[in-house]
Amino acid sequence: MNNLHAAVAGTGFIGPVHVEALRRAGVTVDGILGSSEAKSLAAAKALGIPTGYASFEEILDDPQIDVVHLATPNRVHFDQAKAVLAAGKHVMCEKPLAMNSTESAELVRIAAESGRAAGVNYNIRYYPLAIEARERVQSGSLGEVFAVQGGYVQDWLLKQTDYNWRVLAEEGGDLRAVADIGTHWMDLVLHITGLKPVSVFADLRTVYEERLRPTGEVQTFTDGGDVERVAVKITTEDFGTILIRCEGGARLTLFVSQVTAGRKNCLRYELSGSEGALAWNSETPNELWLGHRDRANESLIRDPGLLSPAAAALSSYPGGHNEGFPDTFKQLYRDFYGYIAKGDFSAKPGFPTFADGHREILLCEAILASHKSGQWTEIQR
Repeated sequence: MNNLHAAVAGTGFIGPVHVEALRRAGVTVDGILGSSEAKSLAAAKALGIPTGYASFEEILDDPQIDVVHLATPNRVHFDQAKAVLAAGKHVMCEKPLAMNSTESAELVRIAAESGRAAGVNYNIRYYPLAIEARERVQSGSLGEVFAVQGGYVQDWLLKQTDYNWRVLAEEGGDLRAVADIGTHWMDLVLHITGLKPVSVFADLRTVYEERLRPTGEVQTFTDGGDVERVAVKITTEDFGTILIRCEGGARLTLFVSQVTAGRKNCLRYELSGSEGALAWNSETPNELWLGHRDRANESLIRDPGLLSPAAAALSSYPGGHNEGFPDTFKQLYRDFYGYIAKGDFSAKPGFPTFADGHREILLCEAILASHKSGQWTEIQR
C-alpha cells in the first residue's frame, strides 16, 4: 500500500479524519481540496500535505494520484464519483453515495465497468466487535435472528440555533438524520445479520421548521457561537422511527435522532436470536453484551486473544488498550487499499461498495415514501 497515493476532497469535519486514517494505514496523501483555493491551501498547511488544489479538475489531472476520497456535500457525490472513475482513478465516497437511486444505480454500473475499486465510507463495520458479532451470527451461535432493535442518536442539532449545510434538502437530500446516520445503522445491521429488507414503515418529524443560520460558515458539530443569524426554512427530519420487515420474517426497529440531549454519537443495536442475543453500543465500543436464557449473561471485552480470527485481525492493540472511531477508518482503508494492491478487481471485495451505497439509498427512498403516505412501503430492487 505504500506506493499508492491519495487525494482528499473536503476540508470540513470528516476530510481531515480521512487524512489521518490514510496515513495510519500507510497511504501517502499528496493533496487536499477545499471549497476554495484559500481553504485548500490552509488545510494543506495545517495537515502537512504537499498540495492544496485550486479545483477538482486538478485532482483528476494529477498523474500521481491513484485514489480520490470524496468528503464533500452529498449533492456533488454523483458528478465527482463519476468523474474520478472516468479519469481512471479509484474512489472512496462518503455516504450517502448520491442524492437519489437513479444516480446511485448509474454509479454502480459505471463502477462495474471501470475496472477500478469504488467504496462507500461505512466505517462502523470495522469496529472489531462488529466483526465479532457478524462471525457469531454466521456461525449459527445465535440461531435464527428474528429481531433487531436499536438506533443512532446524537444531540448536535438539538437547539434551533444549531446549523449545518446538512439540514438543507438541496444540499444533502430530502432525508437528513436517516440518510446521514441512519444509513450507518442499517448498513451495519444488514452486514452483521445478512438479512434482506423488503418493506418499511416510517414516521419522521422535523422539530424546527425554521433554524437560525449564522451568516458565516459553521463546521459540523459546532454551534457557530454568538453571531448574527437569519431564519431558514427546514424540511429535513430531526428524528424518526422506522420499522423494517425482512425476508424470512425478521423485523428491525430503528430510532434515529439528531436532537437527543446528551447522546453525542450513540449507535446501538440488540440482536434477538433463537439461541441467544447480543448487543453493542458505539459509545462503549470495546464491550459486546452476550445474552443467554439458561446461563449467566456475558460481557466480552475486545481482546484479540478472545476474539474470532476475523475480529482479531482488526484489533491493532492488546486487550485493555481501547480502540475506537478513528481506528475504524484505518481498518477500512487497509481493506480498501489492500484490495487495490492485489490488482484483481473481479474478486469480491470485503469493503462496502457502491452496490451497498445504492441499497441504502433505495431504503431511504422507501422510508421517505412511507412517511409521506403513512403506509407500509415496498423497497424497490
